[in-house]
Formats: sequence, C-alpha cells, structure tokens
Amino acid sequence: MTDPVIRIAAKGDGLTEAGKHVAGAVPGDALADDGAILRGPHHVDPPCRHFPQCGGCDLQHADETVLAQFVRDRVSFAAESQELEPAKLALPYLSPPRSRRRATLHAQRVGKKLVMGFRERGSHRIVDMAECHILHPDLFALVGPLRALLGHWPGKLAANIQLTMVDQGVAAEIKGVSAQNLDQTEALLDFAREQSLARLSIDDGFGPEPVWEPEPATVTLGGVPVGFPHGSFLQPTEDGEKILIDAAVEWCGGAKIIADLFAGLGTFAFALANPAKVLAVEADRAAHLACQMAARASGKPVHALHRDLFRDPLTAAEILKFDCVLLDPPRAGARNQVDQIAASSIAQVVYISCNPQSWARDARRLADGGFRLAELRPVGQFRWSTHVELASLFVRD
Repeated sequence: MTDPVIRIAAKGDGLTEAGKHVAGAVPGDALADDGAILRGPHHVDPPCRHFPQCGGCDLQHADETVLAQFVRDRVSFAAESQELEPAKLALPYLSPPRSRRRATLHAQRVGKKLVMGFRERGSHRIVDMAECHILHPDLFALVGPLRALLGHWPGKLAANIQLTMVDQGVAAEIKGVSAQNLDQTEALLDFAREQSLARLSIDDGFGPEPVWEPEPATVTLGGVPVGFPHGSFLQPTEDGEKILIDAAVEWCGGAKIIADLFAGLGTFAFALANPAKVLAVEADRAAHLACQMAARASGKPVHALHRDLFRDPLTAAEILKFDCVLLDPPRAGARNQVDQIAASSIAQVVYISCNPQSWARDARRLADGGFRLAELRPVGQFRWSTHVELASLFVRD
C-alpha cells in the first residue's frame, strides 16, 4: 500500500491523501509503508547543491507545474477559508530563477574560516554559499569579494549584509562591522570602488552610515527616479513588480483621484499618476520624504502624506473623496483601515498583499461591507519559496 501525495502544504511539506505531512515530497509522489518517498513525474532534482539545507529555498524539488499550482492554491485556499470566491482567478505568475534583486546575507567567522550565505532552515547556522539560483547575478557576483573583504576583518566577526539593486548598481549595507582606523576605512572605499557599488554603508550599531555613494542612490518607479533610503521596501523582483503594477493600472484605469495607502516609496503611486491624481500615504518618514521629493521634482500629480494608517486610518468620510483606493499593507494586514473602507461608499478597492492569510481576513471584512471579489491574481516572486503574494480587485455593484 502507498499513500499518494496530493498537494503541498503551506510550509512546503507534501500532504498525503491520508493527511500525513512528508518533507521533500510533491504531488504525484507516494509515501511507501516504510516511509520512503516514491518519486512521481513532478519530482525533479534540485538545481542547487545547497538544497535543502539552505533556508533560501523550500521547493527546488518541485517542477514548474507544481510550483504554479502551489502559488495558486495558497491564494485560492486563503479566499476559501473566509468563504470568498473570486469571479475570476488568474493563472499564477512565477518569477524566473536568478531574478531576486534584494537579499540579506549573513557572515560569520567560524574558526579561521569566514562563512557567508543564507541561514539553514530552522537554524542560526550559515550555509557557506558557493552558488545561488535565486539571486540576480549582479548580487551573487559580490559574494566572493565580500567574503574576501570580511575574511581579513579583525576580531570576532558576525555581520549581516543587505544587498539591493538600485538604478546606479548595487547598494550594500553591512551591519556588525566598523572601521577603527584609516587602513580599514581605505579597505572599505577600495572595495566599493573596485566593485562599482552604488552605495556602501556601515552600521556599527547606531544606524547605517554611507561611506561610499558617488551619487544619490535611486530606484525608478513609474518612470520617476526616487531616492532610496536605507532599509526601504522594494518589491523582490523587477518582473514581479511589473505584474503587480500592471494589475493596479488596469483596475484603476478609469479613476481620476486615487488613494495609495501604505505607499512606501511610491511603487504604485507614480505608475498611476497622470492623468489621475494620487494621494500617497506612508508612515515611514524616510520613505515618505523620498516619495515627496520625487513627486515635486518630476511634477507628477502625487501628493505624499505622512500618516500612520494603523493608528490613524483614513476615515470613511475622507475616503469619499476618491474614485479608487489601493492598499499594499505589511504582512499583518490593515484591519483598521479596511474597516473604514468598508464603512465608506467607495465602489472600487485594489488590494495588494504579501500574506494571503491576513489578506483573507481583511477581504472578509470588505465582503461583509458590501464588496465582491471580482478578480484574484496569484504572484510568486519568491521563487522556490512558500512566500506568496497577490493582487486583488474588490467592487461594489
């Protein structure tokens, strides 16, 4: 007797027909009586030597069909959990390998060796990265030089390195090291110059400080270069960002005045602006100021507002001023803001989410307020990961 694997559960395990969770199994596999996994047609050899130890990926043993189905299921099951059924469920979008444009790596001296990479799954141990099939080549190209730089750093070293692709190249932020003398400062400057970095920042415990930035680092959003503050949010892949923006532009196309809530640097606001007027609301002060300055410099009709929407959401009365509301909240969702949207009489809401579970809870509140889920688009920007995103459209008839 064998127990067939029917789907992948939320945390990446295969789920059998009998309800057993099996690590490393995919639909089409079967669980034998002795616990062995009998491979099916959708079980493939992982492309990376570090899988499954490296925590950067969960599903490299699944083929494209299974990956797409997993992304679609995560989103559709979340909707079903709140008794919601979209009028249209789009085919899932998957970002290709080697497309991740931002990542945080970890480095630590272990004995005489410096190891650097992602952490092992469920552990603080670091996998010493020799290859990576998710990072953009421009980011992976820095792994060797960073290992050489930090390998010669004095003292007991434990550092986090945040890498982000910006308009000018790669912005690197190293947390956990400091330059104690002129030689160390010059080593950092030589490294930044040799690697053609857009920015190199050091955080020795008091916040990141640039030591190299030939020109201000920017990211272009909706055709507008926006200053990139340290630690600002950016969609993980350029192609995934385009998929989400295309959905927002399509759904908000007829609106003349739009509220972009949890706007960040203006990822959606600048794409939606002109001819529409957009109010971009953001709580993070650095992101708000960057959006505000870019709007003024570009002349686009984007008005940036600094406001904490968790504590002080736009009220139902304020929402009446807009033709459409777009929101892209953090993983926790936006319960207070959603309640005000539901209490208003606005007819159209675009909800972008990086957490299907919190989205589903908010979606239920919108449905209880008279909205119907018109369309749902699953997006898998974090390839081979259980992390799933989505774009959704809610309308009142």
